[in-house]
Amino acid sequence: MCGVVGYCGLGDSAPARASVLRAMLGAIRHRGPDQFGVYVDGRTGLGNARLSIIDLGTGQQPISNEDGTLWIVFNGEIFNHPELRAELEARGHRYATSCDTETVLHAFEEFGPACLSRFNGQFAIAIWDTVGQTLFLARDRLGVRPLFYAQAGESLVFGSEIKAILAHPEVEAQADPEALDEIFTYWSTLSPRTFFKGIRELPPGHHMLVRDGRVSIEPWWELDFPEPGPVRSAEDCADELRELLIDATRLRLRADVPVGAYLSGGLDSSTITAIIRTFTSNPLETFSIAFDDPAFDESGFQARMAKALGTNHHVVRASHADIGRIFPEVVWHAETPLMRTSPAPMFLLSGLVRSRNFKVVLTGEGADEFLAGYDIFKEARIRRFWAARPDSKMRQELFSRIYPWIAGLTQGTSNYASAFFGMGLSETGAPDYSHAIRWRTTARAKRFFSPGLLERVGATRAPGYPEGFMGWDPLHQAQYLEISIFLSQYLLSSQSDRMAMGHSVEGRFPFLDYRMVEFCNRLPPGLKLQGLTEKFLLKRVSREWLPPEITDRPKQPFRAPIQRAFFGASAPGYVDELLSPAAIREAGYFNPRAVEHLASKLRQGHAHSETDDMAVAGIISTQLVHRQFLSGFRPSPPLDAADDVKLVAGAGASLQD
Repeated sequence: MCGVVGYCGLGDSAPARASVLRAMLGAIRHRGPDQFGVYVDGRTGLGNARLSIIDLGTGQQPISNEDGTLWIVFNGEIFNHPELRAELEARGHRYATSCDTETVLHAFEEFGPACLSRFNGQFAIAIWDTVGQTLFLARDRLGVRPLFYAQAGESLVFGSEIKAILAHPEVEAQADPEALDEIFTYWSTLSPRTFFKGIRELPPGHHMLVRDGRVSIEPWWELDFPEPGPVRSAEDCADELRELLIDATRLRLRADVPVGAYLSGGLDSSTITAIIRTFTSNPLETFSIAFDDPAFDESGFQARMAKALGTNHHVVRASHADIGRIFPEVVWHAETPLMRTSPAPMFLLSGLVRSRNFKVVLTGEGADEFLAGYDIFKEARIRRFWAARPDSKMRQELFSRIYPWIAGLTQGTSNYASAFFGMGLSETGAPDYSHAIRWRTTARAKRFFSPGLLERVGATRAPGYPEGFMGWDPLHQAQYLEISIFLSQYLLSSQSDRMAMGHSVEGRFPFLDYRMVEFCNRLPPGLKLQGLTEKFLLKRVSREWLPPEITDRPKQPFRAPIQRAFFGASAPGYVDELLSPAAIREAGYFNPRAVEHLASKLRQGHAHSETDDMAVAGIISTQLVHRQFLSGFRPSPPLDAADDVKLVAGAGASLQD
């Protein structure tokens, strides 16, 4: 796991400078503090910050092929690299290291961009072809590893994080009002947009070619839900899921450093942990979060699972004060406004992992998206039932089964259910039917936008839908939206990669193995969501390893406190400053009077809604992004003589600048 940076001339740009690459790497040294590397060749430069996990001795980047015509910097892991290496060596390729980075380079040399489909991994790649004078960038199927780019003068600049791009002397941070509008609707921007005007992300499953001053971007993998093949029994499907999950976990244990696991006490992480304990003989260290607030805490389930599996378990406690205290650092790493505080405890958790000298953890992300574990899938099914049978008396009971904490749902006359869940009820043909309520609820927080911002924002951009989308099963439509927006744009970014790499920790995700993904997407809907039983097939498989209190417990969404993290006895001092009328007016995103009214209500502990919680998290985080990145950006110091830096100059290039 690493961080990558670089830039490539698009026209009559100046030669690449090692000092610029050092500055860019300095901004992301947390992603790879072990070693650094810089390569310059004419108007192109590459840089790498390395977190050494595979081939600790000889894997320092950048790395070249045998004759030095191709150079690579790489962020991520290729879990099937030993098998690919054997094939490439049989084809005549000669290796200088034992790391997966070199396998990526030789595979590109052999197969070109088609090599990407052979990789089972999570990655962001940059390869410079000195003969063809071509830069190749690529990102993994689901966007586990980030890659951003921008045009700076006559150069294309890229990096694993936005702060690395902002460290380039010709890039200036500017907010994109339409991006904020998207965040206050979908919880994230829609790819390729970021919060910063002119800075884009390379979308998941895409690659880029830069040649002769032209930039072309194309997809190499696309999320799809094909028609199920021949009818198979649930038992046969469960057997295949079991074998795939075991192999996906086994591959992700490959490392030259110890590997731990997150253990939340839920079905997904418990299953991964149980597989590790069942099919390996090594001791296992597990890590989890315990909340002081019992409304969010799952530590009892975590402790029981750790004891049952015999792991050496470590716990970090997250109080309201802890979440408020670290939130500015969380936003610094996320590089975007946040509508939730959930990334904060994940940042605390990765800090615990690193304090125990671990660099790698396996986690359960992806099971809820690909095997239909979220309540939003069940909610959409109930609403479709209600739309088809408007006089049914069952709807209140069905909603109460998935949302037992909402008062009044068990009463047949609940006005809340009719008013809230009934929004757009009859619009069953709408492509966003499953998510429209969530997006409308979040968008209510836009009432705090300033008049000036509202003038600059047009209609909210709708998500893109692939060809054939409207012919998919409604569950598959809902899964597509959840995966392409929430998983790729928020969960794997703000809550996963950034919070783990903020402490130099690599997360690995067996449920996101591309074979698992494509298998789950071919499953009939009823094997994922059977009635209102989520993750039906996974529960069937996991009963082999887990006790019923884990397999049969209701899904508990991962959430974190908001109001009490920012207001009350444990309120951090920066909140009042950021929400002051002067600060709100200076930044220009929000209406000072409306924000003051909201803050006063929350300070006094008055009853408030979920929308109020989301609004205040979004406002505070937007103010933090403005202060950290737009009001005098100050990147980390560049690399210096004390850092372990590998310097390489191409033909005719100079490292002196």
